[in-house]
Amino acid sequence: MYEDKTLVCKECGKEFVFTAGEQEFYAERGFQNEPQRCKACRDARKNAARGQREYYTAVCASCGKEARVPFEPKSDRPVYCSECYAKIKAGVQ
Repeated sequence: MYEDKTLVCKECGKEFVFTAGEQEFYAERGFQNEPQRCKACRDARKNAARGQREYYTAVCASCGKEARVPFEPKSDRPVYCSECYAKIKAGVQ
């Protein structure tokens, strides 16, 4: 039913493909307009609107290494580095 379309980004002027799958997704959600920006320009626009994230330094409660986190650590809750957090989330300790 849908076929890939080549569109031109209104931001950078480069061509990008509006895939059949993306078109189906847009139709399911009731979107009537095709995208006007390529993925890179859409992502840049989203990130610019969101602003720069501030990171904090903390000591991992599990291994003791330095961890950079996007929230201000509180003394009453443990903070984990990304490796230890992944192990905890996976149920490996």
